[in-house]
Amino acid sequence: MRSNGPTVPLRLYRGLTSAASLLAPAWLAHRVRKGKEDPRRIAERRGIASAERPKGPMVWVHGASVGEILSILPLTERLLERGFRVLVTSGTLTSSRILARRAHPGLIHQFVPLDARRFVARFLDHWQPDLALMAESELWPNLMGELSRRGTPLVLVNGRLSERSGERWAKLPKSARTLLGTVDLCLAQSHEDAERFHALGAPRVAATGNLKFDVPPPEADPEALAEMQAQVGDRPVLLAASTHPGEDESVIETHLRLRDSLPGLLTIIVPRHPERGEAIEALAAQAELDTIRRATGYLPGDATEIYVADTIG
Repeated sequence: MRSNGPTVPLRLYRGLTSAASLLAPAWLAHRVRKGKEDPRRIAERRGIASAERPKGPMVWVHGASVGEILSILPLTERLLERGFRVLVTSGTLTSSRILARRAHPGLIHQFVPLDARRFVARFLDHWQPDLALMAESELWPNLMGELSRRGTPLVLVNGRLSERSGERWAKLPKSARTLLGTVDLCLAQSHEDAERFHALGAPRVAATGNLKFDVPPPEADPEALAEMQAQVGDRPVLLAASTHPGEDESVIETHLRLRDSLPGLLTIIVPRHPERGEAIEALAAQAELDTIRRATGYLPGDATEIYVADTIG
């Protein structure tokens, strides 16, 4: 469904992002220094393609980060089986590494352009997708508006809208209705999500379930698993999985409180973003804890107290 013209808040957003796009090179360079962008592919964030568009029908599938990318992998595989060319975009280095291991001749990965009109237009001019699929809660006004202007069908898959996000959008009802009016079909994770999308003005909504339940568990390397189990032995293990900044300190504090009552305690910290491994190691060092990072290639030793699993797979 095509939407009406942009509301005042959406026009303001368009103007601000256009102005901010002039600062994009400096901001992206800063992210490169922080290890958050691939310096070899930084131009992709400004809509400059690093690959040719193949001939034939193309479906563009977008997921913001690791969780969204993993959830849409079965969907991309089905599209590839049906002979479509598939362009997958994401916004994080970790997600790009996951896709690199799923090499397929019909699948292309690019980093999603920043949501400024000139970057979005450049991206769409090159790739010209026949269908766009956005995962979960990726609602980018300039991108969605440009797809609508070009008549490209847009489907929100595995759609998710938290109660808090729904309340925020409800304060801008006309803008929400205009933005969601660009979505031709909204496939929500749950009935609650579907109701929130419908209340905000999404024209066609269905609750189809969570795609993450269709993702098979990753296969473990039997040899690596056996080696890890032999190294850990009967030690008590505390696992903190998918941690975010600010949570690792609490995990380390918990380890300090438990280690006297649990002799030999090994705490394994798995950051949601592996590039934070060095920062977590530094936090553990401040607490004078013997620490090893998986990225170094070493397993935890007998004296290791904190093991940082800062790798994928």
